[in-house]
Amino acid sequence: MKKTTEAVVPLVLGLGLLFAGCSKKHSAEWKSLKNPEIVAQLRTFVAEKEAQANAATVASGESTLPEYKRFFAAAEKGDWPALNKAFEELKMQAPQYEHPPGSKIDERLRGKQWAAVAETWGAFDAFGEGDEKYSAAFGNDIIASIPPGSIYFGGTDPGRFLVTALQKSHVGGDPFFTLTQNALADMSYLDYLRSIYGDKINIPTPEDSQNCFQEYTEAAQQRLKSNKLKPGENVQVNAANGRIQVSGQAAVMEINGLLVKTILEKNPGREFYIEESWPLGEWLYPHLEPHGLIMKINRQPSSQLSEEITRPDHDYWTKYIQPMIGEWLKNDTSVETIKSYAERVFLRHDFAGFTGDPKFVQNDYSCKMFSKLRSSMAGVYVWRMNQAATAIEKERMAREADFAYRQALALCPYLPEAAGGYADFLRSQNRDSDATLISEMAERFPKQK
Repeated sequence: MKKTTEAVVPLVLGLGLLFAGCSKKHSAEWKSLKNPEIVAQLRTFVAEKEAQANAATVASGESTLPEYKRFFAAAEKGDWPALNKAFEELKMQAPQYEHPPGSKIDERLRGKQWAAVAETWGAFDAFGEGDEKYSAAFGNDIIASIPPGSIYFGGTDPGRFLVTALQKSHVGGDPFFTLTQNALADMSYLDYLRSIYGDKINIPTPEDSQNCFQEYTEAAQQRLKSNKLKPGENVQVNAANGRIQVSGQAAVMEINGLLVKTILEKNPGREFYIEESWPLGEWLYPHLEPHGLIMKINRQPSSQLSEEITRPDHDYWTKYIQPMIGEWLKNDTSVETIKSYAERVFLRHDFAGFTGDPKFVQNDYSCKMFSKLRSSMAGVYVWRMNQAATAIEKERMAREADFAYRQALALCPYLPEAAGGYADFLRSQNRDSDATLISEMAERFPKQK
C-alpha cells in the first residue's frame, strides 16, 4: 500500500492548485492593499501560521530551515514577490509535487511546517493574483454562510486558502474547521489536521485511510475487469507482484471522497459544507444541495432537489453576479448572445454599454474562482437530471443546469469546466448547434494552463 499511495500523493496536492500562474502577477504588499481590515486580518493570519510552523519545528526537535525563515520574513513584511520566490524555490524540492527524474527532493518539506507555509502562500497568492475586492468577497461571503462549529472542505486554491486566511482563526477552528479534500489521501496532511483539530473533531486514522484505499482499489479492480473504468481513472495490475496500482485525478478524488465520507460518519454532531475542486464520487451527489456560493453536504441523501431549494439558488446567483457582469443575463438569454458578449467584453475589451465591473472581467483569477463555483453546482444539477424519476423533474433540473452553466460562462467564458461542461450538456440535450457555438467561442481564447 505504501508504494502505491506514494505514487498517488503528488497528484493529490496538485489538484487544488487550479489557479496558479493563471494571470499577470500583481503586488500584494501591505501598502498596496486598500482595505485596512484585510491587512489587519492577514497580519494576524501570518503570525498564527508562523507560530504554528515554529511550534511544529520545536516539537520535532529539529531546527527551522533557513528557507522557512526567509519565507516568513517576507510574509511579515507583506512582500508578495519575495514570498512567492521563496515558495517557488521550496516547491522545486517538495515531495508533494511531481518533478523531473533525478530532481533533488527534500523530505523535510512536508508535514506541519509545510502545511503552514503553503497556507500562507495561498492567501498571498489569492490577493496577489486576484482583485482585492473580489478575493475578500469570495472568502468573507463563504465564511459568513457557514454556521459555527461546522466542518468545511475547501477545494480550489481560493476555496481553501482565502477561507483559511480570512476566518477568525484557522488553527482554532473559529468559527469552523477548514480542511481541503484534495490532500486527505496524504498521511502527512492528516497528521497536520490531527495536530490542530484532533482534540475537537474526529480525523481519519491511518487504519481509516487504508480501509478507504482498499475499498477504492477493490471497486476499481472490478471496473477494470468489466472494462468500465471512469474517465481519468488509471488502474493497472503490477505484473511482478499482482498488486493493483492506481493514479489519475479520478482515482485520487475517489479516495479523497471516501475519506470525506469517513469524516462525515465520525463527526455525527457537525454540519458539513464543501467548495468542490473535482467530483468526489457518485455517493456524494445525492447529499449535496446549493448553499450560497458553495454547497451543503446533507447527512441523509435526498431523492430530489425541491423547488424550495433550487429557486433561492437561482435567485441568489442572479443577484450576486449582477455587479460583476451587469443585468443582461436572463432565463431566456440565448447561447448566441452569451457568445457575442464573451467575445466583445473578454476578447475585444469593448465595454460600450457594459454595466458590470471592468476590473472584474479583466482579472483572470477573480473570474475563474466564481465561475468554478457555479460550474460545480451546474454539475450537480446535471447529475440530478440524469437520475430524475419523472420527465417533469428531468426537465426542471435541465433548466437549472442550463442557467447555471450560462452564468458560469458569463463569469468566465474560457474556464474549461464552464465551456466544456456546458458543451457536453448541450449535446446531451440534442442541441448540437448551440454546443458548437460554445466550442467555437472557447477556441478563440488562449489555452489556459
